Amino acid sequence: MLSKSQARNFFVGFTVLFSGTFLALTVDSMRQVPARSNESALTDEAIAGKYLWESNNCMGCHTILGEGAYYAPELTKVVDRRGEAWIKLFLKDPEAMYPGRRKMTNYQFTDEQISQLVAFFSWIGKVDTNGFPAPPDLMVGAASAAVPGTPTALASAPEIVGQVCLGCHSVGGKGGNVGPALDGVALRRSPENLDTWLRDPAAMKPGTAMPQLNLDEPTRAALVSWLSTLH
Repeated sequence: MLSKSQARNFFVGFTVLFSGTFLALTVDSMRQVPARSNESALTDEAIAGKYLWESNNCMGCHTILGEGAYYAPELTKVVDRRGEAWIKLFLKDPEAMYPGRRKMTNYQFTDEQISQLVAFFSWIGKVDTNGFPAPPDLMVGAASAAVPGTPTALASAPEIVGQVCLGCHSVGGKGGNVGPALDGVALRRSPENLDTWLRDPAAMKPGTAMPQLNLDEPTRAALVSWLSTLH
């Protein structure tokens, strides 16, 4: 049983101790903010993207840094997960990418606004959040076991392969795991079949998860030519 003076000393002592600890932790946290917030890389373009994010109430469906709704995907690491080119294609026309399956509103963003949003996502993806969110299962260019010939195949690939295709497909163990691996695709499909598939995947296979990329003729021709080398 403590005496009144002992109880008072106990209370005052531990109040001072924990108050000091709290202040020290606060000072340490504030000291780390400039480096961890990635403030030095915050550009005018990224700031404009942040305004677009807020003015269009994107957090009404999405989350970022754990804040927002949980109706649509978390976007803190979306650039790592999908890549800038894929995001630009998607924001241009979400419905065209996934006909009949995407519920995201087409905000009719201009190319400049889309670039601003991508700049914002790129910046926020580099904020040091102490491991949050966990590394995504699907990452563009994520490496696993390589197969012979893969470096040469990817080295000669059109730009769109690394920017978009590897977000879902893999070549020699590099890329995503949502769609089938493209290794040996030339043995399974003719150039004509590949071209028809890339022009309109849903027409070839209704209900397919393959998005409509709306590729222009030169891009599609270059992609078909490269895919035809994957024996």
